Amino acid sequence: MTCAACSNSVESAIKSVSGVLRASVALLQNKADVVFDPTLVKDDDIKNAIEDAGFEAEILAEPSTFKTKPSGTLLGQFTIGGMTCAACVNSVEGILRNLPGVKRAVVALATSLGEVEYDPTVISKDDIVKAIEDAGFEAALVQSNHQDKIILGVAGIFSEMDVQLLEGVLSTLKGLRQFRYSRISNELEVHFDPEVVGSRSLVDGIEGGSGMKFKLHVMNPYARMASKDVEETSTMFRLFISSLFLSIPIFFMRVICPHIPLLYSLLLWRCGPFLMGDWLKWALVSVVQFVIGKRFYTAAGRALKNGSTNMDVLVALGTSASYFYSVCALLYGAATGFWSPTYFETSSMLITFVLLGKYLECLAKGKTSDAIKKLVELAPATALLVVKDKGGRCIEEREIDALLIQPGDGLKVLPGTKVPADGVVVWGSSYVNESMVTGESAPVLKEANSLVIGGIGGTIGAYPDDWLPENGNYFVFALMFSISVVVIACPCALGLATPTAVMVATGVGANNGVLIKGGDALERAQKIKYVIFDKTGTLTQGKATVTNAKVFTGMNRGEFLRWVASAEASSEHPLAKAIVEYARHFHFFDEPSATKDGQNNHNESIISGWLLDVSVFTALPGRGVKCFIDGKQVLVGNRKLMTENEITIPTHVENFVVELEESAKTGILVAFDDSLIGVLGVADPLKREATVVIEGLQKMGVKPVMVTGDNWRTARAVAREVGIQDVRAEVLPAGKAEVIDLFQKDGSVVAMVGDGINDSPALAAADVGMAIGAGTDIAIEAADYVLMRNNLEDVITAIDLSRKTLSRIRWNYIFAMAYNVIAIPVAAGVFFPSLGIQLPPWAAGACMALSSVSVVCSSLLLRRYKRPRLTTILEITVE
Repeated sequence: MTCAACSNSVESAIKSVSGVLRASVALLQNKADVVFDPTLVKDDDIKNAIEDAGFEAEILAEPSTFKTKPSGTLLGQFTIGGMTCAACVNSVEGILRNLPGVKRAVVALATSLGEVEYDPTVISKDDIVKAIEDAGFEAALVQSNHQDKIILGVAGIFSEMDVQLLEGVLSTLKGLRQFRYSRISNELEVHFDPEVVGSRSLVDGIEGGSGMKFKLHVMNPYARMASKDVEETSTMFRLFISSLFLSIPIFFMRVICPHIPLLYSLLLWRCGPFLMGDWLKWALVSVVQFVIGKRFYTAAGRALKNGSTNMDVLVALGTSASYFYSVCALLYGAATGFWSPTYFETSSMLITFVLLGKYLECLAKGKTSDAIKKLVELAPATALLVVKDKGGRCIEEREIDALLIQPGDGLKVLPGTKVPADGVVVWGSSYVNESMVTGESAPVLKEANSLVIGGIGGTIGAYPDDWLPENGNYFVFALMFSISVVVIACPCALGLATPTAVMVATGVGANNGVLIKGGDALERAQKIKYVIFDKTGTLTQGKATVTNAKVFTGMNRGEFLRWVASAEASSEHPLAKAIVEYARHFHFFDEPSATKDGQNNHNESIISGWLLDVSVFTALPGRGVKCFIDGKQVLVGNRKLMTENEITIPTHVENFVVELEESAKTGILVAFDDSLIGVLGVADPLKREATVVIEGLQKMGVKPVMVTGDNWRTARAVAREVGIQDVRAEVLPAGKAEVIDLFQKDGSVVAMVGDGINDSPALAAADVGMAIGAGTDIAIEAADYVLMRNNLEDVITAIDLSRKTLSRIRWNYIFAMAYNVIAIPVAAGVFFPSLGIQLPPWAAGACMALSSVSVVCSSLLLRRYKRPRLTTILEITVE
């Protein structure tokens, strides 16, 4: 074997042998791994098949270290091109689900993605791709959880010698099957054996083998998929323009030239057996029919071969009938002298209109690509790899690309971040949202050893003679009606009504700071009756600052703040960080400023120098923290914490705390041993747009509600400031979902807006979850909408866009059905006996294409959507 074509030939020869289940050929190692049924085929038969293909072969003994493929099913994602409506989705899903070894298949029209769960011992990913292509669609693997191909961007190649160095390094790597480097895109496509080498080991081997001359990064498959959408749009536009350019002269000859004597006389000039006009029409239409329209024949052939039909079959059937009839009419006229009318313009115009519709569909789909890019940005791009020595001690932590994680890696996952891969917890505990897998809304506690995770009746002469056109006959008369009915009956416009609107709305939302995770969310959002806001970090800026520090004993304020900061330094709560920062500034207010990174290091050195040693630290959710310093118990928290530890709150201290709470501040009590010695007042400023957004929602007929774990006085003060009447305070994190359930009991659609881990159960329980983009990964994962700009104005944008999208979908159905309801009876000839009205095939083709064009254009009008601004929100009235 000398090249990839050779390896492909060998692989094809092996797979053609009956009884071979799977085969992969490694070009560099000159080897083939074959899985076969020994009851059906012998290894000598496989050897003979290779030799019959023109290559030499010998059977190698199976090594003792051979590893079998992992048991169970694999999950693969495939791009599926050529789908135009819901009928296409159903066709592809039906085909996939009927394949042997396929356990589950789900196809999405908006993203052109199919997710397939399959048994690799029964069916391979190549078989799945082939089945989709046989159905008349285009397919390619995006990724799977048992990846054997990776595409890498390569930096550091400047000459031919660098390319040779890269090829030399690749040829020395074990487990490499074949590779292809593109000098144009600087991309390296590598096929490898995942049983021998992992993707990260492959990258490390290439970089190390080149002496770190080359730097490699993984090309995200979804980002590449989005770029393919742009390429598809460009291709479709080029085909449409080409078809239009060739169809205009045909239309000109049919409609305009008869009124221009000079031009018409040239068309009537006889050239051989035919008129010059007939020669020109035939030549132009042939190019449109078989060159530009080749894609329709190819897709239709695959679909019919698979026993299914799609839009391509209808297009090919309608255009072929008119084209070949016209050719036959010309030949018959040349032979007999009886000239029948031709319908060349029908096929050319039909193909032109269909290509226009497909181009517009690509534009609509392109808006979904914008959302895919946003999802790529939100996905965990990196993972923290933990490297240990033989004794199990951590010797290194380094950040790696999340796409290069391989089996056996130890990864460190910080609280609130996404779990980058399936695995088993070896140390620590945290809550993880698994609603996308289990359907359960509440985050699940994960500890050590836990798993983390689409007949012609006229031929008998039944028509009166006076119905027939001049020089016509019964067959042609019936054929034209049948072509018109077949063409106009295409239901693609109905199937496009909802998906195209959702596609465009998804992209428009992403451009306006609102990431929509599905069409269902759009439908629910336009019916929202209640919007429940979390307080901290949602209505407020989430940047708490200490405004008051009062000591009620003889302790020095500086010493008081040192003790409090020492207790809170181990907590990750925002209030704790505010207290530590306040105490640090109190002690080191004259320290010079530094850069961000330098300031972090500076802070750490300061903290290690002035904070006291803490022991037995305990964080108590919803109450505060407890620890011991110099043998004394230190309590920092709310009234509940003090009550639980039997700490008496004097009247004058209570009055001071009440005063803080009534001014929308949170009072934090501090006790040493059995005595309450001081209070800190913490304020979290409201977001500047909060008040106007709340008023705007009320104008839209939506009732805002605030829910918080804070005390009643502080909660009421904040709610009063923003204009919210309904307040639920002192609600524990697990209780927020119960509040939502309370509002849902009467069937109302409830939205939840939050940002933290503690909000994720409520975001999942709500009919519409809206996560602040600056919040935690778990909250974003649980939500239906992500407000990426951290701006509450986007809540109104989400609801307003949802309402306009549903309105646009209703118009789409009107456009889609209007053509079919009106045109099908006309195409079938219902009005011909009484009124003489007839719909020619070319007009039927135009109506069929225009129904799709109208729907897509209607959806594309959403691109003109302008989100409501703060200056106009208050003008919104209830519909």
